[in-house]
Amino acid sequence: MEKESFENEEVADILNKHFVAIKVDREERPDIDHIYMAVCQTLIGSGGWPLSIFMTPEAKPFYAGTYFPKSDRMGMPGLLNILNQINKIWTTNRGNLLQSSQEILNAISQSNNVNNNSNETTNNICNKVIDEAYMQYTSSFDSEYGGFGRAPKFPTPHNLLFLLRYWYKTKEIYALEMVEKTLTSMYKGGIYDHIGFGFSRYSTDRIWLVPHFEKMLYDNALLSIAYLETFHITKNKFYASIAKQIFGYVLNNMTSHGGGFYSAEDADSEGEEGKFYLWSIDEVMQVLGKEAGDKFCAFYDITKKGNFEGRNIPNLNNSIPSGSNTEFIEMCRNKLYNYREKRIHPYKDDKILTSWNGLMIAALSIGGRILGEKQYTIAAEKAITFIFNNLIREDGRLLARYRDHDASFPAYVDDYAFMIWGLIELYETTFKPDYLQKALSLNKDLLELFWDEENGGLFVYGSDGEKLITRPKEIYDGATPSGNSVAALNFFKLAKLTGQYQLEEKGEHLLKSFSRDIQNHPMAYSFSLIAVLFAQASAKEVVIIDPDVCIKNFVLVKEYSISVGTQKMIDIINCEFRPFTVTILYSKQHENLKHIAPFISDYNSINGKATAYVCENFACKAPTTNIEDLKSL
Repeated sequence: MEKESFENEEVADILNKHFVAIKVDREERPDIDHIYMAVCQTLIGSGGWPLSIFMTPEAKPFYAGTYFPKSDRMGMPGLLNILNQINKIWTTNRGNLLQSSQEILNAISQSNNVNNNSNETTNNICNKVIDEAYMQYTSSFDSEYGGFGRAPKFPTPHNLLFLLRYWYKTKEIYALEMVEKTLTSMYKGGIYDHIGFGFSRYSTDRIWLVPHFEKMLYDNALLSIAYLETFHITKNKFYASIAKQIFGYVLNNMTSHGGGFYSAEDADSEGEEGKFYLWSIDEVMQVLGKEAGDKFCAFYDITKKGNFEGRNIPNLNNSIPSGSNTEFIEMCRNKLYNYREKRIHPYKDDKILTSWNGLMIAALSIGGRILGEKQYTIAAEKAITFIFNNLIREDGRLLARYRDHDASFPAYVDDYAFMIWGLIELYETTFKPDYLQKALSLNKDLLELFWDEENGGLFVYGSDGEKLITRPKEIYDGATPSGNSVAALNFFKLAKLTGQYQLEEKGEHLLKSFSRDIQNHPMAYSFSLIAVLFAQASAKEVVIIDPDVCIKNFVLVKEYSISVGTQKMIDIINCEFRPFTVTILYSKQHENLKHIAPFISDYNSINGKATAYVCENFACKAPTTNIEDLKSL
């Protein structure tokens, strides 16, 4: 539409004469996008982008659609015709349009205000819905190529995170097999950039070969978590290597000097989708030479004919990765990468969004913990510092977007929820109480600004935000998890970490407020079900007390010292996939933890040794100083 219509003088003349044209960045204003997408879905039964809304000066919508060609085409109304017709009706029969807009607004407001509560607890939701969600995934699973459904295929990593937790709970091996098949197939396909790393947004085909070449920060954050957790379960280093490559891409290409993460890289370069990423066989031969080029092309399916509009998307769909040629492939990849860097790059969307940064901070923190790679933890800490230095207003209000030294828009529910998630993961990697304190502070603001006192759940925008035509709530887990579903899990985890058990009640209330939606179509609410699984599992709390002993028995960890025994206990906890366990570390260097989690005062070191308490359902096992006993517990 941008090329066909908005850069066209004939369209522009009509727009400028009769309309006020407003272009919305839906990433900066998800509140506006959410409301008017609901309008579009109500009016035409579906939605998508580009989203075109026609409304009164009071912002009340009366006509909507997605893509319109410039002129009428094959039964599809053209934008020129639509503009002329709307202007004619506005001039001659405005009352009908105003009445229509009010009816639409009433319908949207009514749907937002429906009390979705049922009498279910999270346990009942779990018992009824968890297995049903799993069965829906199995029935839509593509056993040949991985993923769910046919084409187009989206990664939707939180679906995989749910399946990993379902496997952990039930030991249903097919849940893990679906995840492994999907992750392997996505990596082998062209949706993965085998030269520069990182995933594109989705695949246009069933076999993950031809992507929409746009790369999004949120996809790469969530996918790295899926690969990390699958490595954690299987101990297959293949998955760890892909997570490391994703992190390499983000840290090299998507990170600002201050440590914040950019939003996306465009699909187009030089006006052509994917041009930056495509190869001819002659180019590869020119860079690598005949012998190496032949071998590389055979491995990555690069041919004279090409697999995309006469050129080639490197992929491994017909290859079997082998450790024996790793060094050769890496040498070739480096040469091709350096050659590709000289091309005109796709546009980089250098907005720094608080929400997506929260996801990347969570991913890097998990990576630092699981892989034992300090560089990832350091990157996560640097990003947190950037957010708190640049995206906190003078009055303490979190903001949503930073670009060119300008921070704007009061943060939305996703910004708070995702950032709190990142802070929780960073605490459990570094055990620095400041991160837990920041998470609690943001969570307090989240509840004050977003909580629906009448029906429960969290609104999309805060009570101090711009007043729009309606104030929606959302729990649907789409391209990213919803702010409500992530917040529910955060509430449960913060309750365990701090002893503020009223947060568990908030989590229960939140999930109950959306229970009807979740029960009606559980596969669409995978992250909510992750929160349900956590609540239903009677999550364990592990409290480690670091002894106050002489310095020679200490090791330096993340700028402070802990005992060797304490580090061994941390390693025991981190060496396995434990999705329903939270860990707290208390040392004399972190006295302020007692103010954040007062219950920690009741736990003491035994005989000057590192001591672990494993607790569940408000009761603790006998404390232990023995590593083998801790493993058993």
